Amino acid sequence: MQEIIEQLNQKVTAAHDDILRFFREIVAIPSMNSDIEAVGKRVGQEMEKLGYDEVYVDRYGSIIGRIGTGDKILLYDSHLDTVGIGDPDQWEWDPFEGKVEDGMLYARGALDEKNSTPGMIYGLAFARDLGLLDGFTCYYLGNIEEWCDGIACAAFHDWEGVRPDFVVIGEPTNMKVYRGHKGRIEMEISCKGKSAHAASNYLGDNAVYKMLPVIEKISRMEEAFVPDDFLGIGRVTVTQVRTSAPSTNAVPDECTIFIDRRITFGETREYWRQALEAIIPEEHKDDFEVRDLVYTEPSHTGAVYEYEQYFPSWALEEDHPFVQAGVATMQALWKSEDPFGQGKWDFSTNGNYWTGKLGIPGIGFGPGNEIYAHAVNEHVPLEDVVEATKFYALLPAMIS
Repeated sequence: MQEIIEQLNQKVTAAHDDILRFFREIVAIPSMNSDIEAVGKRVGQEMEKLGYDEVYVDRYGSIIGRIGTGDKILLYDSHLDTVGIGDPDQWEWDPFEGKVEDGMLYARGALDEKNSTPGMIYGLAFARDLGLLDGFTCYYLGNIEEWCDGIACAAFHDWEGVRPDFVVIGEPTNMKVYRGHKGRIEMEISCKGKSAHAASNYLGDNAVYKMLPVIEKISRMEEAFVPDDFLGIGRVTVTQVRTSAPSTNAVPDECTIFIDRRITFGETREYWRQALEAIIPEEHKDDFEVRDLVYTEPSHTGAVYEYEQYFPSWALEEDHPFVQAGVATMQALWKSEDPFGQGKWDFSTNGNYWTGKLGIPGIGFGPGNEIYAHAVNEHVPLEDVVEATKFYALLPAMIS
């Protein structure tokens, strides 16, 4: 093992500049609003250069790379889309070209989540070169995730017919092994009113006013939430309020709120629907509707995969063999006593599909600190982007 690690260190050192050049190039390609066509093409070129057995764009638009033909399937999952840049005036540098300061690259997507793609792609190629992929078929899946966790993964699984045995999520973990996170349920509540001219508002029935007691009750719901020992406490947030009215000087005849509910174990979709229905005022129940949501936006290929906006929580036990494989990989490479297998994300990832819905063992590993995701000062340590390559390369050798 020590000889393998020495050879791996040499390969990564020799490829150091290539890895970072590739990283800077994919970060510089905008991939907002789920449009990963251009960045996917660039990622595919790098996999072809490294001699992947197969490189292609799947029906949904993800970029796929395959190495090996073994019975066990290991999939590396990294989403290539990013959120937008928000107010351009808040950026003191080009958000895509970025800036390097104190060893950090500051740019949109540098952390979330183009951080893991170079290490995954080079790591699998190095693992092949070092003979570490015997018995494995390995996939790199560069997908979209920001607007609907798991949708591209489900399309790949269902349409391409690939079911992994193990999945590694490349979201930022501060170079530690993560083993779970809370889930998410997205729902809407709408209520009907009656429109009238604002000058004669007494003739109408204001849908906004009817919704206010519901919003107030939602704002206090967390007071009764019971924290999970590992995942922590659930959360609930009204994130959007929409109204419908004939004009700006008319009483609204409809009001709709969008609710983001972060769930722990036992907090199912049915449980949450009942909780929402219970806070609707009895005298107005006929005017309200609680709606489950389904994502139907087409991908950049025009493909539509209908995906329910329910994302279950998940976690592997600390002593799970796959978690321990990740821990053993880190200890072999960096010989630290840090509690590598104790981590969890505060946000949601594609793990809610792979492990939460399919039950496939999944762990997370990626460079950078998640707290800077989506921020103007989003950044990642460049040397960690390179070092992560070693983890992705060595992990297959640790899986029993």
